[in-house]
Amino acid sequence: MKVVLFCGGLGTRLREHSDTIPKPLVNIGPRPIIWHLMKYYASYGHNEFILCLGYQGELIKEYFLNYNECISNDFTLTQAGKTIKLMNSDIYDWKITFVDTGLHSNIGQRLMAVKEYLQDDELFLANYSDGLSDLPLLKYIKQCIKHDVIGNFVSVRTADSFHSVQFNDNGFVESIGKISNSNYWINGGFFLLKKDIFNYIKDGEELVDKPFQRLIKNNQIYSYKHDGFWASMDTLKDKIDFDRRYASGDTPWVITN
Repeated sequence: MKVVLFCGGLGTRLREHSDTIPKPLVNIGPRPIIWHLMKYYASYGHNEFILCLGYQGELIKEYFLNYNECISNDFTLTQAGKTIKLMNSDIYDWKITFVDTGLHSNIGQRLMAVKEYLQDDELFLANYSDGLSDLPLLKYIKQCIKHDVIGNFVSVRTADSFHSVQFNDNGFVESIGKISNSNYWINGGFFLLKKDIFNYIKDGEELVDKPFQRLIKNNQIYSYKHDGFWASMDTLKDKIDFDRRYASGDTPWVITN
């Protein structure tokens, strides 16, 4: 299946980096987060990508146009650098389509802008470009196909640094605890959509707001609960957490086949 990646946002909560580069190009180790996400999908055999570009999209184009395989692969150098033999390759079998979907477009309009590139595909995957997970993709897809609805997405837990609070009408707290121990779930941004989704999006609409409400009304949306690893890069703290994980070898989003 083709994978649509939304990578055109302004990244206002990560200004330390996104003033100079778009958030999808913020590195985790030697490679940007969008590369880690694409590598995740490619590990499952989904290696045809459509990038919905916006803010500083030219930098994402330049990154892949000038892609250096040697950065994240072993290689042998001979003849004073004239000959380089790669021991393995990252993206030689990837097909990437770059589409300018507007500087200020929302997710729904970015998706509408790449409709023609999906051609007649009945199903396609889609993702925000700032989150990583160890989601069992094959199981997720199988469950989505079983339910046979137009919209599917992954629900995840938020970080334990947040607490869930229950209180009465007078504001007195009745309980407080780790949010992961509550029944609180959020949209993790991993979508599987039927092409019929385009019939539910009107001009100017965000994907999740009104279109998903229409899907809910027609019993055409399913959410897969994932209790495993999920994290997004929204702030500098998130960037530091990813870097620490990478440095210690704790990279659950890396799929080894």
